Amino acid sequence: MTVVLDAGALVAIERGDRDILTILEREANAGQIPITHGGIVGQVWRGGLRRQARLARALPGIAVRAIDDALGREAGVLLGRARTSDVIDAALVLIAEDGDEIFTADEDDLRHLANVAGKVIDLVRI
Repeated sequence: MTVVLDAGALVAIERGDRDILTILEREANAGQIPITHGGIVGQVWRGGLRRQARLARALPGIAVRAIDDALGREAGVLLGRARTSDVIDAALVLIAEDGDEIFTADEDDLRHLANVAGKVIDLVRI
């Protein structure tokens, strides 16, 4: 099981939310690396090291995947099948695997995309 971080989780990190910080610590202690993708970082990143110090400290411990051509095309196909339009959410669902946990503030959209993709993913509200 991998921890997958949505924009809501990155915002929670920046706010110093104890729950998400505990999860990151648990993962680090277990030798597990949480994942996200660059589009999620772009949704949250606004000011660099001084304005977002907590997030800046956390990002080196998170595997940030690229939305490359293959993932972009796969996300587009998923969006067409789901009849939705948020490529960032679609790509997040696609980098997750069955049994992973996505920490999010946007359960409904991700649940729909996961169902259409045929993925069994735990969505955890943050």
